[in-house]
Amino acid sequence: MNVSEIMSEGPVSIKDGEFVTHARQLMRDYFLRSVIVVDEGNRLVGMLNDQDIMNITSTRSNVTVSGYARQSPTITPDMDVVKAARLMVQSKQNRVPVVKSTTDRTVVGILSDVDILRNVELPKNASKTIEAIMTKKVKTCSPDERVSKVWNFMIETDYTGIPVVSKKGDPIGMITRRDIIKSGALRIEVEDDRRTRPNESPKVERFMSTPAYTLSENDSIKNAIELVVQRDVGRVTVVNEQGKISGIADRQDLLESIVKGWTE
Repeated sequence: MNVSEIMSEGPVSIKDGEFVTHARQLMRDYFLRSVIVVDEGNRLVGMLNDQDIMNITSTRSNVTVSGYARQSPTITPDMDVVKAARLMVQSKQNRVPVVKSTTDRTVVGILSDVDILRNVELPKNASKTIEAIMTKKVKTCSPDERVSKVWNFMIETDYTGIPVVSKKGDPIGMITRRDIIKSGALRIEVEDDRRTRPNESPKVERFMSTPAYTLSENDSIKNAIELVVQRDVGRVTVVNEQGKISGIADRQDLLESIVKGWTE
């Protein structure tokens, strides 16, 4: 299977001279986790993802995306999906631009981890249960915590989503980078030593995604893939026999398990 068979054409992009405020707006309007950065000739410059947006703390309206775009692996329409998936895992990117050729960097499409998860078969020798691939020692938060605290934690740790739990420790939802960017409610001000006061920041409960999508430790990776694809979520919360959170498995974990199965 080639990339051209599963990629999406006509992806949303932004010129490298445009403002960061426009990039934020595109991500909110199109529910994107990343946006392609191109030059005036629609040639690839790089990718700007939600973590990059969160790291750009300046509130000035004239800050451009130039210089913030990160390099992306060279993916072409005729490339085998297996190779493309390996490059995505190596670069730790969940969406990669597709260019016309290795010499012509004109952007012709976009390939996401969901495109691959939706269209490829799970290798027979891939890990069988979620417990084998999940991330343990998961950070959680309460619905009463302030978004600014969660925002800062995501910047410091590169987390993409944090489970929200009740006072009893039961999972009730998820707060993600996309939720925060989409809300448009939070701006961290660093100029003139001004910062958002913690008590002025809205609470997590206003913007968290619900319900909490959970699977058990013994559930199959296939079930996890079906859940993230059907529900369009970036991760699932894994619970133990007592219903308490024991881990989290995101799209990158699932894609890595497939690539590892192919390699072995």
